[in-house]
Amino acid sequence: MLKDALSDASRIVELAIKTALRPDGTAIPDAMMYAVKGGKTLRGFLVLEGAKLHHVDPNVAAPIAGAIEAIHAYSLVHDDLPCMDDDALRRGQPTVHRKWDEATAVLAGDALQALGFELIMYADVPDRQKIVLLHMLTLDAGARGMVGGQAMDIAAETAGTQLTLEQIEALQAKKTGALIEWAAAAGPRMTVDADEMPMRVYGRALGRAFQIADDILDVEGDAATVGKAVRKDASAGKATFVSLLGLDAAKRRAETLVEAACDALSPYGNDAETLRDAARYVITRDK
Repeated sequence: MLKDALSDASRIVELAIKTALRPDGTAIPDAMMYAVKGGKTLRGFLVLEGAKLHHVDPNVAAPIAGAIEAIHAYSLVHDDLPCMDDDALRRGQPTVHRKWDEATAVLAGDALQALGFELIMYADVPDRQKIVLLHMLTLDAGARGMVGGQAMDIAAETAGTQLTLEQIEALQAKKTGALIEWAAAAGPRMTVDADEMPMRVYGRALGRAFQIADDILDVEGDAATVGKAVRKDASAGKATFVSLLGLDAAKRRAETLVEAACDALSPYGNDAETLRDAARYVITRDK
């Protein structure tokens, strides 16, 4: 069921983004679509599943799912640039700046970011809910969220001292967790007067578990399967959940977070089983 739901989310997201793009004689639309394809589409899936729990038509939720995946894709395109992580592979394919060039990658990322906000404007939800979705995305994607976390990560690389566990948790809550929490909360935010807290708590725990799983994959994963370089954190002497907790303790913490995520869904009963499966999936995935 989860595999089918993720596959459906990928199809819905790609269609929403493709429909919004227009050929303009440049490489930018192609580079944007290239950056979106091939991912797990976890954030788009969370939007669609949260919408389903709150009885929102999937056609209404589709552009919002596309929006968060466009924002996520932009962050990856920029993260891969030589001035950031300088990665050659993403999702098993050459990164955008390797397939085209750095200028195209910067502009494609910029355009994906703008497209994320544009797609929310297309959504057929009440204006008040649209404003909430937009406002929270500006916070979670910007300096108070993902971008702020990325800046903290870059600063840590040249700080001369390793981050503490508490500092890493704060960093990753922004860098990775903020967009996952936004995606989880999008479903109730599409409706009037729905309680968003269960989904926010779920998304917050899921985001932390996801990042720990990423740190574990960097140690145990195979580059061909993961689709990007591995062992980079250790070679750079970077503090991670694994380096500070140890591999076994990191795995136990991820499992505890998954339990917390699943517990947060108790108000939804059996209707949220696919979301519980998703929580378990994030710490058992191989890429």
